[in-house]
Amino acid sequence: MLTAALLATALLFGGMVLYSFGFAAFLFTALPPDVAGTTIRRAFPLFYLFVMGVAAAAAALAWPVDPLAAGLLALVAATTLPTRQVLMPAINRATDTGAKARFKWLHGLSVVITLAHIVIAAYVLARFAGGGLA
Repeated sequence: MLTAALLATALLFGGMVLYSFGFAAFLFTALPPDVAGTTIRRAFPLFYLFVMGVAAAAAALAWPVDPLAAGLLALVAATTLPTRQVLMPAINRATDTGAKARFKWLHGLSVVITLAHIVIAAYVLARFAGGGLA
C-alpha cells in the first residue's frame, strides 16, 4: 500500500506542478491573451477533477500506512471542490464583467490554495520518502 500511496501522491504533486507552472505559463506565452484565457478556462475544471480524484485515491491508499498523510490528502480533495464549484465561477464572472480588482483578489486566492495543495503533497511525499510514518 505504501508504494501505491507514494505513486498516487507523486502523480498528484507532479500534475499540480506541471499544470500550474508549465501548462498555464506556456499558454500565456505561446498564444494570444484571449485564446490563452479561453483555453485555460476550459482546462481548469478538468484540472480540479484530476486533483480531487487523485488526492482522494492517494488518501484511500495512504490510510492503512499513514493516517496523517491520508487526512492531509483528503483535505486537498475536499478543499478542491469549493475551489472548483464556487471560486472558479466567481473568477470567471469577474473576468467577464471586467472587475479587475475582484479578479486579482480571487485569482490570488486560487493561487494560494493551489500552492498550499502543492506544499501538502510535497510534505506527504517527504513523509513517505523519509520513512517518517506514524
